[in-house]
This record gives sequence, structure tokens and C-alpha cells, in this order.
Amino acid sequence: MKQNPLKVASLGIQHVLAMYAGAVIVPLIVGGALGLSGEQLTYLVSIDILMCGVATILQVWKNKYFGIGLPVVLGCTFTAVGPMIAIGGQYGISAIYGSIIVSGLFVVLIAGNFGKLVRFFPPVVTGSVVTIIGITLIPVAMNNMAGGVGSPDFGSLSNIALAFGTLFFIILLYRFFHGFIRSVSILLGLAGGTIVALFMGRVNFSAVADASWFHMAKPFYFGLPTFEVTAILTMMLVAIVSLVESTGVYFALGDICEEKIEEKDLAAGYRAEGLAIILGGLFNAFPYTTYSQNVGLIQLSGVKGKNVIYTAGAFLVVLGLVPKIGALTTVIPAPVLGGAMVAMFGMVVAYGIKMLSTVNFASQENLLIIACAVGMGLGVTAVPDLFAQMPEGIRILTDNGIVAGSLTAIFLNIVFNVRNNNQPAIIREQKAS
Repeated sequence: MKQNPLKVASLGIQHVLAMYAGAVIVPLIVGGALGLSGEQLTYLVSIDILMCGVATILQVWKNKYFGIGLPVVLGCTFTAVGPMIAIGGQYGISAIYGSIIVSGLFVVLIAGNFGKLVRFFPPVVTGSVVTIIGITLIPVAMNNMAGGVGSPDFGSLSNIALAFGTLFFIILLYRFFHGFIRSVSILLGLAGGTIVALFMGRVNFSAVADASWFHMAKPFYFGLPTFEVTAILTMMLVAIVSLVESTGVYFALGDICEEKIEEKDLAAGYRAEGLAIILGGLFNAFPYTTYSQNVGLIQLSGVKGKNVIYTAGAFLVVLGLVPKIGALTTVIPAPVLGGAMVAMFGMVVAYGIKMLSTVNFASQENLLIIACAVGMGLGVTAVPDLFAQMPEGIRILTDNGIVAGSLTAIFLNIVFNVRNNNQPAIIREQKAS
């Protein structure tokens, strides 16, 4: 049955709005933490929006080699925010993109056999990793709430009022609205906070005035990539966690669309995600993964057609080619961004805890895995010089709190769960019951 083009377009725009806040806030956070100029930040936001569209189209376009062929929207993964900031601070921005490119190649190579690796990443591991990443992001939010590191009015009453006002507005939207309004509450919160800041004289539109109306994507905009072992390991762990999360989204969409998801479909979906990550690295954007909020939108609207998602992808590509739109998001003051970050990064921690909720906490082994992983990850983040006197080969695995905590969780899971009948404890319990 032929659908009304206006209806398809409106549904596509709705999908764009549902994921837009996530698509723009990641480059704003990472770019701000790395000290990018206004022009560089505008490019980062614009190229990210464009690549979200390209990644979405790659995933919806099912063919022999890649694409899950389900109505799924892809966006930059929040799991990568903390690692990208840490890598950029330690090795420079070029190492970020070197690690993203390698992690994308890694995903493409393991796509056909990822099912065999899943047993090394049960909820006790992935939940610990996501929790660690979320915890390491909270200081970034706090600094932005105060006005941003190095700002002359750091911690001023006006900054704190703006930040908490934005957060309170987001909470009110969650409390009194449901459905689509709730799904775009972060975006509305950022808009509301920026409007208040405008009346306070805190918004500078010079970046919008200076931005051009059209640009083309530039490979290696920030320079040729460099390759650091620690950075690559970090981003590979992020990619694996994203694949585990994406698997859940694929099966959820399969149920909604009444399509059976087979192993070859999963492999094609993983390859599309890997290709999107590689393109993100080449064009200096981000790693990409499935966005679960858009799955909720499909359930809410009841519209499961791929043409709607193709339309959303096309809208994202067009928006990404217009730097003035990207520049518009860079005018958001740091305190407003910080208020929204508290909610968003707190949700990362909460999601990690939710993943851990499926773990059998009656098992002392699982408790020890979580305790050591989170403790090691947070400890190395708080005391980065802990292993400064160790040989270089060991420091590769210990310099980054996310890597140290993640590898601790993987190793202890192998010791306590995988080596015991080659199955995670949760699987053995399910079979026993």
C-alpha cells in the first residue's frame, strides 16, 4: 500500500528529533573537553549528524554483505564519550580516530563469529563496563555545571542556577509527560535552558553567523590518525559493549516487526555497524550504534516501515551538510549542557546497573567480579599515577581506568564463570531451572 509522502516525512522527522539530542550532545561534550575552537566544534557536530544518517542507511539497507534490514536508527554511542576524552587528553585527537578506525575493522572481522565471543561478555562484564564508563563521566558534567574548566566565573551562582534549572526542567518533563515529549525531554531541556541563558546575555551567536550554509565532509579533518595500543584496546572494548547492546535492539525490533532474526542477519547487522564506525573514524566523527529510544518510538507510533527510517537518514544527511545548523547547537552555554549531562550520564550509570540487575547476586563470585572491576576502574581514574613505575607493556593495560576495570571484569569472569563448564553462571542457572 502506497503511503502518504507527507506522513512518511513527518514520521521521519519525528525519529530525527527523538535521537537529535544524543547526536549533538556527544560532539559538544567531547569537543568541549578537548578544547576545540568554535569552527572545529561546528564541523564535529555537523559531520556527526551527517554520519548518523549514513550509518542508519547502511544498517537499514539489507544486502548480501551488510545491513540488518530492520527499522533501526544509528547514532554516536555514549559509551565512547569517556574513552574518547581520556584518549584525547593522553595521546591527542589523532589517536582517537586511529583507535576508532581499528575498532571498526575489528567489528567487521569478528562479525561472523561474534556469537562465539558473547560468552566472555555476560551482563556481569558489560554491566560493570557501562557502570565504570558512566561513573568516569560524572566529573565532566560537574565541571560544565560550574561553567567549564578554566572559566572566570567557575562555580558562580548564575552558572549553578542555569545548570539546576535545566536539570529541573528535564525532570518536570519526565514527570508530567509521556511518549514522544518524554523521548525528546533532553532536547527540550537544552532549548529551554538556552532560551533562559539568552535573556541573561549568556548566548553568543557569532559561531552561527560565521558558519557557512553548505560544506562537504572532509576525510581526516583533524589530521592523519595515529595508533596507540591502549587507545585501540579501549575503543575495541567500547565496540564490543555496543555490539552486545545492539544485539538486544535487533531482537526487540525483530519481535515488533514479526521477523525472525537468524545468525546471518546478526552478522550483517554487526558488519554494517563496523562499517559505520570505520567511516566515523575516517571522517573524524564517532563510533556508531543502534539507538534504543527510536525502538520505543516505533512501538509508540506502530509504524514499522523502512521507508520512514530511510527518510530519517536522508534528513540527517541533509542537516549534516548545513554547518549553520550544527553551529546553532554550539551556542548552548556550558552550565545548560552540564545540567543535561547530569541526567544523561546518570542514565549511563543507571543503565549499567540495570544490566547488572540480571546477574545472580547470590553468587559471591559475581559480587567479587563487580567489586574488583568497578573498584579498579574508579581507582585508576582517581589515581592515574598508580602504575607509573610499571614497565611500558603493563602500563598499556593500566593507564586508563576504563581499560583496567574492563579487563579486570573479563579476566575474573573467565576465572569464575567461563572456566566452570565453559558457561557464564547466569546461563547455567537458567538451564538448571
